[in-house]
Amino acid sequence: MEPVALGRVTTLSPGRVAAWFALAIAMAALAYGSNAAADTEPGDDVLFQWSTAASAAVLYAIIFAVLLAIARPVDPTVLGFRRPDSWGKAIGLILAGFVAIAVAAAVLDAAGLNAGDEQGLVPKDWDPSRAAPFVANFVVVALVAPLVEEAMFRGVGFAAVRQHWGALAATAVTAVLFGLAHGLLVALPVLAAFGVVLAVVRQRTDSIYPPIALHALFNALALIAGVTGVGS
Repeated sequence: MEPVALGRVTTLSPGRVAAWFALAIAMAALAYGSNAAADTEPGDDVLFQWSTAASAAVLYAIIFAVLLAIARPVDPTVLGFRRPDSWGKAIGLILAGFVAIAVAAAVLDAAGLNAGDEQGLVPKDWDPSRAAPFVANFVVVALVAPLVEEAMFRGVGFAAVRQHWGALAATAVTAVLFGLAHGLLVALPVLAAFGVVLAVVRQRTDSIYPPIALHALFNALALIAGVTGVGS
């Protein structure tokens, strides 16, 4: 049975923790499997295709449904779905986190570990004739993905690991599994570093909302920079 306080379940049972690990491993296996099965590298126009948005939305919906089933009885505030104690502090951590991951990405890029090049997701330029599918993909990448991935890793995952093994283990485990869930090899270090930054923001604010905001900001600016040519 799971501990209850004032009628609310406050921890995830070992079975639910195991289910979360199984979901995280399944996400990684699916990502690496689909990348390995692809005959060619993705073109730089994948975000201008309706099928990309549709398939990603369906996948995220399935992941979120399974995640809800795992976390259903647990008090949402335990999983980080609560306002941070101070929005001023949260905004400061979001900005500091953005700078930290930008610096880490630049360092790793200089070492030849470029996440964007391996993933092949960010467009190289703008195609006004296909603005509508790009907007749909922008919504998925900059809004849906951060919400689902943060609920998965810094929400349920962070709470599950922290309650059994502490915050340091929760930071490391969720960061690595977050990186693996993208199915990339060269980009794994920068993705794991991003996961660490997100976990630190989660721990310092005791809320899932600042990591969602940071993740969404990073993804949105990466897409905007890609299509506008900023930084290229």
